[in-house]
Amino acid sequence: MKVDIRRDLTSATLTFWMIRRRFLAVLLVVFASTPIVQGQQINSTSGINEQTMQALLRRIEQLEAADKELRDRVAQLEGAQHGSTQGSTPPSPAPIDTKETHRTIPDSVTPATAQVAVSPETPAQHETTAPDRIDFNSTLLNIRGFGDFGFGGQTLKGSTTSFSLGQVDFFITSDISERFRFLTDLVFEKGVGNDFEEDLERVLLEYTHSDYLKLSLGRSQTAIGYYNLAFRHSSWWQTPIRRPYLFLFEDEGGILPGHIVGASASGQIPSGPLGLHYIAEVGNGRSATPGAEPVQNFVDENNHKAVDINVFSRPDAVPGLQVGFSAYRDLLTPPNSPAIHETILNTYVVFARSKFEWLNEGLLIRHASPEPAHVFNTPGFYTQISRGFGSFRPYFRYQYVNAPNNEPIFFPVYNVSVGLQHGPSVGVRYDFNESVATKLEYDYNELRRVQGINQQAISQLALQVTFAF
Repeated sequence: MKVDIRRDLTSATLTFWMIRRRFLAVLLVVFASTPIVQGQQINSTSGINEQTMQALLRRIEQLEAADKELRDRVAQLEGAQHGSTQGSTPPSPAPIDTKETHRTIPDSVTPATAQVAVSPETPAQHETTAPDRIDFNSTLLNIRGFGDFGFGGQTLKGSTTSFSLGQVDFFITSDISERFRFLTDLVFEKGVGNDFEEDLERVLLEYTHSDYLKLSLGRSQTAIGYYNLAFRHSSWWQTPIRRPYLFLFEDEGGILPGHIVGASASGQIPSGPLGLHYIAEVGNGRSATPGAEPVQNFVDENNHKAVDINVFSRPDAVPGLQVGFSAYRDLLTPPNSPAIHETILNTYVVFARSKFEWLNEGLLIRHASPEPAHVFNTPGFYTQISRGFGSFRPYFRYQYVNAPNNEPIFFPVYNVSVGLQHGPSVGVRYDFNESVATKLEYDYNELRRVQGINQQAISQLALQVTFAF
């Protein structure tokens, strides 16, 4: 609005000067024609007229120069108004390609097939030495929303078929300046009982120095493996309804530290056609106090910090291929118990194209207790494959995890019964359009041993409608 007022005032001023110039021009014509109409005059009178004409000519030249300057100023203000108008109007949501397998939200390192657009900075921008400044005309708060509804039931004794409200995720970003960016995932999801609760799943301030170095500070998803980085909190981005058992979040009964509060660095590794990338992070580990919030958002239970590194390759010769390895290390200090060293090793091979995806990950969770000296190993893996046929995408997943009966962390601390679980999931996803999709999925989970007790297999059938807005 300020730009419009200045432009209107400037236009009015320009009109005033133009009228004044024309008026003086008329006077000049009158004075110039006076000697012709009246005949020969006395010398003194002719001198006065000649001097007046010269003064008027100089004045007109000055007005023309002022006129040109005002026109240039108006043109600049109109250009500024046009740019401000574009900057102040929220852009239309980036179209989501429902035919792409990876509907991922970019973060520390964007997966190769990410569909939500984030304007990358060019190397020339990174090399500039000008100070980073805030442009309030172009700084915007962008909000994308995701949600889902479901219906399903299972054969577990005591369970009922139910309609279910899923997560409502507001993905909020703001390009604070050319180098600084803020993002957050504000998620509303099922809480205790049938109530809703809100969670800030991710809260990050990012600084991009170059393609080789991006720094992040805040709360993010831990860079363990592929799935935890590639797929965020909304089910819209993933092909099946549920995440693999190994990569469930903490409040869903997951056995991994899915979130971390701290700092990270990420970027490319100069490697030519190998396309190497890295992510390195340090932060508060997960809590080892029974019943406590697993993610230590404000205070760490000990002075030891969790560290994690993830290195992967996206070779130019095979578009869609990603091969990587990650290692996570932390020290858990349960109350009134010896400290436990936690090591999580992960390796993955992923091939993802627009019509085809094949995801494979294996990991080992190792808990080592010095008193008494004992090591508890929990291996697990999943493989997932899908193929798109127009709007339909059938998929298949098989997963496996096997935790020792006397595992000192999962059940005693997180009240999660793991034991031996394995089984397939089959389903189909159908995209109505670029914003609404439905999924039908059948799961079979065989539980041969949980806390030393043999369990019956569980079958589950679920229908989900997921959408972006």
